[in-house]
Amino acid sequence: MAEIHATALVDPKAKLAPSVCIGAYCIVGPDVEIGEDVELLSHVVVAGHTRIGARTRIFPFASIGHRPQDMKFGGERSELVIGEDNVIREHVTMNPGTEGGGLLTSVGNGCLFMVASHVAHDCHIGNNVVMANNATLGGHVTIGERAIIGGLAAVHQFVRIGRQAMIGGMSGVEHDIIPYGLAFGDRARLHGLNVVGLKRSGFSRPEIQALTAAYRLLFAGHDTLVDRAAQVAREFGGARGVTELIEFVRGDSSRALCRPLEDDGA
Repeated sequence: MAEIHATALVDPKAKLAPSVCIGAYCIVGPDVEIGEDVELLSHVVVAGHTRIGARTRIFPFASIGHRPQDMKFGGERSELVIGEDNVIREHVTMNPGTEGGGLLTSVGNGCLFMVASHVAHDCHIGNNVVMANNATLGGHVTIGERAIIGGLAAVHQFVRIGRQAMIGGMSGVEHDIIPYGLAFGDRARLHGLNVVGLKRSGFSRPEIQALTAAYRLLFAGHDTLVDRAAQVAREFGGARGVTELIEFVRGDSSRALCRPLEDDGA
């Protein structure tokens, strides 16, 4: 039977796994589902049609699943689905989806959301993503696996951030960030690849060198981006990570692609 502190308010309609632990002064709504070994430490509020995967830990004063901060939202049934083994720290806010974005916000497994980070409506976050303190996502943002969003960074709505990209702290991200890209600045620009992240993921030196050469070719010269992407595919298509890079560049998006400064050496 779930362990529920005497001061917690848990709606009897909520679906709780037997091993759930709910701490002091938490509030859990009627349409919430909480998986095995999930812990709400204290003062956590979980509302709406929210599902929380096994072994996720949520720290005090987090607000999970309350209605989206979207003036077009009309109370339609929408969901927030959080995967397994996540750590959600103090004052984090996560909102469910809206009709304009498929009625779903989703979070993968093994993510870390540091203090006061925000996941807006209709965002989709891959596995093992890290959002540092006060990092903020606008609505409809997509983040690939193992990406890192630095502290106080703000990501514009509808932006795509590729797998294992690194966003520097205090950056304003207006454009799509390629997989493995390193971006930072007041208005974020590309500054090469996330080489440290590549090494940590087991990329060999030759693989990193090939991916770096593909990056330089993609953002060099006077041909169109479409032409350069085709050339990269021809010359480096067999290199690890390059296919994903090209597919990302060719993918459908309402945002432009973040690029290096002209004098960045790309």
